[in-house]
Amino acid sequence: MHQVHPNATCTLRKLTIAIALALPAFGSPLSALAADTTAQNTANPQSPALSFNIPAQPLADALNAFIAASDWQVGFPAGMAKDVRSSAVNGNYSPQQALRQLLVGSGLNYRLTGTNTVTLEKAPQSKADTTTLAAMTVKGKRAADPNDPYNTDYHRTNASTATKTDTPIMETPIAIQVVPKAVMQDQQAVQLGDAVKNVSGVFQGFTFGGYGEEFMIRGFNTNNANYLDGFRWPVGRLTTANAERIEVVKGAAANLYGRIQPGGMINVVTKRPQAAPYYALEQQFGSYDLYRTTADATGAVNKDASLLYRLNLEYLSRNSFRDFAYTDRVFVAPSLTWKVSDRTQLDLDFMYSNENTLEDHGVVASPVTRRPVDIPISRFLGEPSTDKANTTFYNTALTLNHAFSDNWKINARFNYLKRETLDLQHAAPGALNLTTGSLTRNFFGGDGLSDSYGGTVNVNGKFSAWGLRHDVLGGWDFYSSDGDNASWQQRPVSAGGIINPINIYNPVYGRSGMNLAATAKSTFQTTSIYWNGVYFQDQITLFDKLHVLGGGRYDWAYQASGLATGANKSLADASANLSGVDNQQFSPRVGLLYQPWAWLSLYGNFVESLGSANTAIGVGGTVLGPETAEQYEAGFKTEFFDKRLTSSVAFYQLTKQNMSVPIIGTPYSQAIGEARSQGVEMDIAGRVSDGLSLIATYAYTDATILKGANAGNRLWNVPRNAGSLWAKYDLQQAAVRGLSVGAGVYFQGQREGDNANTFELPGYGRIDALVKYKLPLAKAKTTLQFNIENLLDHRYYTATSNSNTFINPGSPRTFMGSVKVEF
Repeated sequence: MHQVHPNATCTLRKLTIAIALALPAFGSPLSALAADTTAQNTANPQSPALSFNIPAQPLADALNAFIAASDWQVGFPAGMAKDVRSSAVNGNYSPQQALRQLLVGSGLNYRLTGTNTVTLEKAPQSKADTTTLAAMTVKGKRAADPNDPYNTDYHRTNASTATKTDTPIMETPIAIQVVPKAVMQDQQAVQLGDAVKNVSGVFQGFTFGGYGEEFMIRGFNTNNANYLDGFRWPVGRLTTANAERIEVVKGAAANLYGRIQPGGMINVVTKRPQAAPYYALEQQFGSYDLYRTTADATGAVNKDASLLYRLNLEYLSRNSFRDFAYTDRVFVAPSLTWKVSDRTQLDLDFMYSNENTLEDHGVVASPVTRRPVDIPISRFLGEPSTDKANTTFYNTALTLNHAFSDNWKINARFNYLKRETLDLQHAAPGALNLTTGSLTRNFFGGDGLSDSYGGTVNVNGKFSAWGLRHDVLGGWDFYSSDGDNASWQQRPVSAGGIINPINIYNPVYGRSGMNLAATAKSTFQTTSIYWNGVYFQDQITLFDKLHVLGGGRYDWAYQASGLATGANKSLADASANLSGVDNQQFSPRVGLLYQPWAWLSLYGNFVESLGSANTAIGVGGTVLGPETAEQYEAGFKTEFFDKRLTSSVAFYQLTKQNMSVPIIGTPYSQAIGEARSQGVEMDIAGRVSDGLSLIATYAYTDATILKGANAGNRLWNVPRNAGSLWAKYDLQQAAVRGLSVGAGVYFQGQREGDNANTFELPGYGRIDALVKYKLPLAKAKTTLQFNIENLLDHRYYTATSNSNTFINPGSPRTFMGSVKVEF
C-alpha cells in the first residue's frame, strides 16, 4: 500500500480558523472571503472549508498537493495512480469536497478509513456495487486549464521562468509577471512589444523600425537578448503566433540563465500539443495595408493519445505610417509530443521564419530645442531603393522529460538555431546641421550567418526532512554562438567617403552615391561565444507559510571577436585575428517569502549576477573584468476574489558595476563605470467580476549613472514615471451576451534621449479601445473584433538608440479588425 503522509506542522485547517477570526479587522474583499468560508463551514461543520489551488496534473502529484493543503493522509495500492490524471481544484472546499473534485474522471473513489485518513479504490462498475455517499454541496469554481485555448483569464497563478520549476507566483520571492494569450488576443498583439506593454517597468527600446526588439527593464537595456522557451534568442523579432504566454522576470534574479543584463529577461513560452482537438483560423486586417493570417491546430495523432501534434502558421504583410517601410513574414511552427510512458515524454519542436523588411532609423532631435525636430513622423531619412533586410530563422528543439518517481524528475533540452541575414543594407544617419537640414549618412550592408546551440539538464526533486518541505533543483546549461559577417562600410563625403547627405526638410532620394555593383565588401568580422553554467536551488517551506529560496550559479564564459578590413581581406583573416576574454564567477541568490494569510505574501531577495564581457583593453593590454550586478528587493503579492485577481508591489535597488570607461587621452579603458536603478513597481491583473477583467501597472524608476562618463546623468530611454490601465467588460445581459468592450490608457513621463542627456523625448499618453462580439453559432465559435490604437491620434516617440539621430516615432491612430473561427 502506497501511503502519503502530511508534512505540514501547522495545518491550513487551523490557519483558516485564524483567518476567520482575523478578517473582521480588515475591509472588503477580505470580509467577503470570510463570509464565504463561514457559509461553507455551516453547511458541513465536520470539515472546515480550506483554500485549494491544484491544477490538473498526474494524480500522484495532485495528491501530494492535496495533502500539503489539507493535512489528510491518503493511501492507495501501488500502481493505482499510474497513467491517471487529476482534475483541477480551485476554490474553497472541505477536504472531502476537494478530494471528490480531484478524482472526477479518474475512475477512482475514496473511502474514509479514519479521522482525516482515506484510501483510494476503483470506482464500482455497476449500480449494484455502488456505495452511496452522503449528499454534499460543492462551492467554488473548477480551475480553468491554463493551456486551454478558450481560457480567458488575464492572470496566471503559476510561472516557471523565475525558478525553472512550476511554482506558484505567491510562493516565489522574485518579481515575475505573466501576460497570458487572452490578453494578447484582446489587444491583437502581433509582436513581443505589443504584449509586454502590460508589465510595469518594461519599456520598448529602439527597434530599427521593427527589425529587432530590445527593451529597457528596470532601467537597463536587454541588448536584443530575448528568450524563447528558456533559450537565448538573438537579434530578430519574435512573433506571438505560437505564444502561449509571456513571462517577465525582473531584475538580476534572472541569473539562472547565465550571462544576462541585470534589468531582467522576457521569455516567450510556446503553445504545446494538446490531446483535445482544437482548430482556429484568424484573418486580421488594418491600417497601412495590414493583412495577417494565422492558424492553430492541435490534437491526438493516434487512438491512445500517446502521440500529439500542434501546428501554428502565420502570414504577415503590412506597410507602415513610415514612408517606404514594410514587413512580409512567413512563419511555420510544428510540434510533436510523444508520451513514451506514464513517466517519459519526448517533445520535438521546429520553427521556420522568413521575414523581409526595411531597417528604419527613424527621425532626429534638435540640439537646440532638445526635442525631436518638427518634421512629419512619416519622413524616411534612408534610401528606399537600397535599404532592406531579409532574415531567416531555423529553430529545432528536442526535450526529454522523465519522472524517476512521483517526486524526482529530470528535464533535458537541446536547441539549435540557425540565423541567416541576407542583403542587410541601410543608410545610417550621422551628424545633423540643424540650420541647413543636412544630415550626413554612412552606408552599411552585407550578409551575416550564425549558428547557436543551447543545452540544459535539470534534476528536480521534492522531499520532506525534519518538518521542512524541500523542492530542489540542480542543473547545467550551455550556450554557444558562432557568427560571420561580411559587409560594406562606407563613410560620408564630409569624412572623406562617398556617401552624400540628405536634407531632413526636403529629402531627395536616389543620390546617396553608393554603387553596390561596383563596391566590394571590405569589412569582415567573426564572433564566438561559449558559456557553461552549473546551478543549485532549494525552495524550502516551513510551517506552510514561510518559503526560503537559496542557491547560486557558477559561470564559465568566453567571448571573442576578430576583425579584418580592406578590399583584399576575407573572413579567414578575421578568424586569424580572433581574440577573446575568459570570465568566471559565482553568483548567489537568496530569497525569503512569508505568507501570513493565503491572500498575502511578503518577500525579499538579494541577488548577484554576471553581465556582459568588457571587450575594451585595459592599461598595458590587460583584460578587463566583466560587468556585474547586485540587487536588493522587497515587496508583497496578493490574491483576491477566489484568486481571480492578483497584484504585486516591489521596491528595489539594482546596481550595475564594472562598466568600461575610456581613459581620456589613451587607447585604454578601465572597469570603473557604475549605474544604479531604484524604484517601485505595481502590477494588478485578473478578473474583478464575471464580466470585468483588468490590468493596471505603475512604475517609478530612478535610473542614474554613478561613476565614469556622464556621472550624475539619468540613463537614457527610461521614464521616471510610467503606467497603464486596461479594462475589458463582457456584457452579461442576455440580449447582448457575447459582446465585449474595452479600453486602455498608457503613459510615460519625459525620458532622456542619451546618456549625455543632450536631448529628451517628451512624455505622452495614449488611449486604445476594443469592441468584440462572439457570434451565437453552435458548431464553430466565431469572433468579430475591432481594435483602435492611439484613439486620439497623439504624436509621441517610443525610444532612441542613445543618439539624437536614431529616434523611433510612435504609431498614429491605427485600426485593426479580425475574424476568428474556432472549433
